[in-house]
Amino acid sequence: MAKKITLFCSAGMSTSLLVNKMKAEAEKRGVDYEIAAYSLNEAPKYAPESDVILIGPQVRFALDKLKNEYPGKPISAIEMRAYGLMDGKAVLDLAEKLMK
Repeated sequence: MAKKITLFCSAGMSTSLLVNKMKAEAEKRGVDYEIAAYSLNEAPKYAPESDVILIGPQVRFALDKLKNEYPGKPISAIEMRAYGLMDGKAVLDLAEKLMK
């Protein structure tokens, strides 16, 4: 069963490029993850089934709210530099670290 890595951002658009880079990195590592990006508004629909939740820097304000709504789930904001560079490797590293 593939682990689910879910990214939330303001619209889910810019983050889809990052998702593709993360999927390419996961393939290189030979690991099977289900990685997807959605608008923050869709969190109630997708967060409960996620193994790890990452949020874009532009919605960092929602971090505490998400942590309260989904206690026990690993949740983190993506570092601005990694997000800006669309660094799939760094963001996948973060997700894996949170899943450990």
